[in-house]
Amino acid sequence: MPYDLENSYTVFIRDVHLAIAGYIKNKLAPFNLAPEQTFVLMLLWKKDGLAQNEIGERLGKDKTNITRMISNLESKGFIRKITCTDDRRCFKIYLTPEGAQLEQEVAVIMKEISLDLMDGISDDELIVLRRLLNKIKDNARVNEAATAGISD
Repeated sequence: MPYDLENSYTVFIRDVHLAIAGYIKNKLAPFNLAPEQTFVLMLLWKKDGLAQNEIGERLGKDKTNITRMISNLESKGFIRKITCTDDRRCFKIYLTPEGAQLEQEVAVIMKEISLDLMDGISDDELIVLRRLLNKIKDNARVNEAATAGISD
């Protein structure tokens, strides 16, 4: 029996992700921020001065992608990159005053986004949704690890 792409949960989850990302992108446009750049700032708002590689690990991004995001945020004046004193290959990332000032406004937008996306969904349904999505994520990670290196 052929795979039913039209009713595939993986395709559906991807479509949900794209719809959410598009909505977040539109809401953040006035701040000149892409959604993924916002996630970098959110980490720094919690703990300023994180190492660039730690930011990449926490966001699940490879070195190339995180370097590009950091460079873009730096050129926009939201962060500054400082070489670590003990390792010249390491960089610590700090918020600029402009980057720190964005926190309150962006927090309001992110709360609006969350409320909009969860409209009409009960607290009990959200608990079930989180549990099921975590189960899917865990299954994906287990299978990713099990298949690592197969295509090499």
